Amino acid sequence: MTAAVRDVSIFGEAIAYFNEAADLLELDSGMRRILTHPTRQIIFSIPFQRDSGEFEVFTGYRVQYSFARGPGKGGIRFHPGVTLDEVTALAFWMTWKCAVVDLPFGGAKGGVTCDPATLSSSELERITRRYAAELVEVVGPDKDVPAPDVNTTPQVMAWFMDTYSMHVRQNQPGVVTGKPLEIGGSRGRVEATGRGVTICTLDQMEHMGLNPKKAAIAIQGFGNVGMYAAKFLAERGCKIAGISDVTGAYYNEKGIDVAAAVSHAAKFHNLEGFDGGERISNAELLVSDCDVLVPAALENVFTSENAPKVNAKLIVEAANGPTTPEAASVFKERGIVVIPDIMGNAGGVTVSYFEWAQDRMGYFWKESEVNERLEDVLLTNLREIRAIAEKRGATLRTAAYTLAIDRVVKALKLRGIYA
Repeated sequence: MTAAVRDVSIFGEAIAYFNEAADLLELDSGMRRILTHPTRQIIFSIPFQRDSGEFEVFTGYRVQYSFARGPGKGGIRFHPGVTLDEVTALAFWMTWKCAVVDLPFGGAKGGVTCDPATLSSSELERITRRYAAELVEVVGPDKDVPAPDVNTTPQVMAWFMDTYSMHVRQNQPGVVTGKPLEIGGSRGRVEATGRGVTICTLDQMEHMGLNPKKAAIAIQGFGNVGMYAAKFLAERGCKIAGISDVTGAYYNEKGIDVAAAVSHAAKFHNLEGFDGGERISNAELLVSDCDVLVPAALENVFTSENAPKVNAKLIVEAANGPTTPEAASVFKERGIVVIPDIMGNAGGVTVSYFEWAQDRMGYFWKESEVNERLEDVLLTNLREIRAIAEKRGATLRTAAYTLAIDRVVKALKLRGIYA
């Protein structure tokens, strides 16, 4: 699923949200300068040999935005559209996402400008291992802990972990999260982001008086996050009226058979040909008749053009940066409640933290324990965000940034500036 093409810096838009909260906190100019500059940006070449023998060179990135609250934390994405601007914005968001759910991490993000659909498994492994080798000196369980993101998988994390471990000459499962269970992964990690979206959605619906058994929910994106969100929400009695992926969207006012959609996607690797709903465009899904809308694709899907047409009462951002500042202003004016990405999709990084902690202990929890701890972390912080929003008359987004920035600022002030 591709985001709208716009000649605007994603990082610039991310800072726009930051500034609104910083104003509310009356943050001084010096602290603003520190918090709007990444600690480290790394760009490097990844030469590799295709199975055909042909040589190619891709570009790799790792941005380590902040270490104020702990090691860097953030995913690695393999996508043709990866840029330094995008990776910097995502690392910036990770800083606040980790802080808003009170995890002992800073923010980071990485990526490779490539199209995994054109790569064989062996080519993907070679690229991953070279990417990991280039970062050996700057990542680690106490430095920076990568994780899966767009087009990366537990297998990619396994290759990364193995490469790092070979270089440092000892097994280091805690260097990445999102690994297979067999080599130090956590139970519940694969489903964590979708489960977190479900937890936040249901709690906010209850707060707003929306009956889960009567409300219609539309979910844009049917990858790992959107699929599990649809599955868990349906299991809780919610009507999933619309779903979508790169092939298009499917709408059924009586409710999509989510189990059938999951089965179809597993068999054909996409929703093409799914007959459980009327075929509409992804753009139409965003303005379809629904009470709750969950964008679970890429950034910038809500713009000033489509925001006035959105019918949902509640938007839960499962994707990173799906709403432009212009669209956010429209939603605020129209009274549409938005759970921002840094809270809405924080289930993934929360269970990543659990995985990192389990790796360091060498002791692993039951899935029920993981899920119980996840719900506790998310609901504790979502409710704190709501309290801030109500007290200050702010949106949930501004309240979330306010909470996160305040936590990072306090850490920075306590540590001081080393010069």
